[in-house]
Amino acid sequence: MFKGFFEGWYFKHQNKLNTVSIIPGISNSKAFIQVITEDESYNIDFPKEKFFKREESVVINENVFSRKGIKINIKKKDLSIKGEIFYHNLTPLKNDIMGPFRFFPLECRHGIISMYHNLSGEIEINGKVFDFNDGIGYIEKDSGHSFPKSYAWIHSNDFEEKCSVMVAIADIPFLGFHFRGLICSVYCQEKEYIIATYNNGKILKCTREEILICNTTLKLYIRISDIEEKSLYSPISGEMKGIIKESPSCRAQFKFFKNEDLLFDLTSLKTSSEFFGY
Repeated sequence: MFKGFFEGWYFKHQNKLNTVSIIPGISNSKAFIQVITEDESYNIDFPKEKFFKREESVVINENVFSRKGIKINIKKKDLSIKGEIFYHNLTPLKNDIMGPFRFFPLECRHGIISMYHNLSGEIEINGKVFDFNDGIGYIEKDSGHSFPKSYAWIHSNDFEEKCSVMVAIADIPFLGFHFRGLICSVYCQEKEYIIATYNNGKILKCTREEILICNTTLKLYIRISDIEEKSLYSPISGEMKGIIKESPSCRAQFKFFKNEDLLFDLTSLKTSSEFFGY
């Protein structure tokens, strides 16, 4: 049986110039808020008693995170973050991205709250204003015991058309053995497509520069470049004592096929990515 517990949410905000992702969460011994931009990453710890989880929101001290938006107010010696961002027209998945694996005890569970939504509002970080009016957003969450010992994660939705792509590939300990698990959601042209281990998904290539995955009808190719990483804390046995690297804004090309027909060939300038153990 796994020991320890963590739960964290990933709120991503983008406009044509900037990316700001905010990660509130709870672990065995503390609550926390992590913030990552193209230039910096920040970690702010709070006593567990300052964390409250309600049906539709998470509250940490004076900071509120929900499907309607976020309100943040952090004042430390060398750090000031304040502002509000509102979310409009969320795009949740039709079903749990974990599929049947949601019923099994896993060290880490992944969830998608919104693949794509519109933003209004702004955040100020140490005097720099990030205006997210007419911006776009994405929300996901993780919970469990620890992050996988190796994994790749990609998300992008800053395309010329309304489209969002999330891919996660990870080493999964399961019933005494390990396998490489895959979950991928593609949202485009108001349609949702899933490639996953539980629907015959296959990982044909997975490096820091290229990912190729498919199932019986779908194929997704990603080519990644201009990776510049910032450090974040990650859970190990329910404690935020691991270090991972995230690139909040790299360049990537996405080619997506259905039955060998090209559905889109799109380039992103602000793809978020994490590669751990690769």
